[in-house]
Amino acid sequence: MTKKVSMTTQIVIAVALGIAVGMIFPAIAANLKIVGDLFLRLMQMAIPVLILGQIIQAVASIESKELTNLGGRTIFVFGCSSLLAATWGIIMAVIFNAGSGTNLTGVKDVTIEAKEISFSETFLGFVPTNIFDSLSSGTIVQIIVFALFFGVALNKFMSKHPESGLAQTIIDFNEVILMIIRYVMIIAPLGIFALIASTISNLGAEIILSLLSYLGVYALATLLFLGLWITFITFYVRVNPLRLIKNMKNMSIMALATTSSAITLPTAMDETHNKLGLSNRITNLVLPLGMSLNSNGSAMHMAITVMTISQMYQMDFNLPQMIYVAIAATIISLANAVVPGAGLVSLAIIVPQMGLPIESIAIFAGVEWFVGMLRTILNVNSDVYSAIVVAKSVNEIDYDVFNGKKISE
Repeated sequence: MTKKVSMTTQIVIAVALGIAVGMIFPAIAANLKIVGDLFLRLMQMAIPVLILGQIIQAVASIESKELTNLGGRTIFVFGCSSLLAATWGIIMAVIFNAGSGTNLTGVKDVTIEAKEISFSETFLGFVPTNIFDSLSSGTIVQIIVFALFFGVALNKFMSKHPESGLAQTIIDFNEVILMIIRYVMIIAPLGIFALIASTISNLGAEIILSLLSYLGVYALATLLFLGLWITFITFYVRVNPLRLIKNMKNMSIMALATTSSAITLPTAMDETHNKLGLSNRITNLVLPLGMSLNSNGSAMHMAITVMTISQMYQMDFNLPQMIYVAIAATIISLANAVVPGAGLVSLAIIVPQMGLPIESIAIFAGVEWFVGMLRTILNVNSDVYSAIVVAKSVNEIDYDVFNGKKISE
């Protein structure tokens, strides 16, 4: 009997083939972009309603007296981890001086326009004026805000009308959406192959070489921060770190390959419940919320990139400025999009605020794919680590599932 090749193995093969084809046959690889874009669109078409439904279901299922307590724990963990990630990025950039070897003089080709966005406008942007408009545009933060209000209202409604079938209807709806995503995931290896091949074919070798120092420092910062997370989880939750890494391998590979937290979300939710042993209510609440409210990777990316640009222009930031960078990166990461390429948009917001030339962003477009891989794996994995911390605080981890002794119910 022929052994079926796992999805993880298929994706790893797809990534390797995509890199090879992109480098050896760039002309052919460039034409594969439409296949990759089609895969992304198929995934993205269901993500907004997946997030909407899952958060409504999670909030509505929590007992009213626990809702404030669980939500408070979640937001506290998110805030601390994102701020620490931004701070860590600044520390690593200062220690290794990643931008000292690159000269940005003459960089003028920029397609992103800086927008003057105040913090008050940013916070107002969290609240939707029309939920259908938010769904159609995929504005994740606004969808989450509406879902939270809807979930709280449904929670109250069901306590007064327990005979109503509305909650079960939403549960059934979520199952259908997850089924759609499972169908789309069948073509994930093909889509990822096309995405990587077309991207590699468009990257110039010179621009990549000029930013190797930046990429190296950023990669080291990400790896060490993941290591700090794993060390904390190991001692706080009392689990085997190697088992933790193994149980999260599929979502990690998916995050690296797609550079999208949204596309990785279904895989992360599945592994968090079925391999890490977290309860459904923790998984369904914390992970969708974490996509926008716990972007450790995005916060670190903005902080380390701003510091790198300042070094490229020989502009030394003092301590108050560095603190401002950390706080601004944390806040702006809340509104960070969860699809590939969103990092450049975030930079267009924070770079001008620090008095740095907006033109400097252009050079980073050439390595956005590689940066996106690092940013996304930290975004995704830190969401799961945060969920584990929250689950441990309310005793909702099944250690038998985590250790592979039984299948999650």
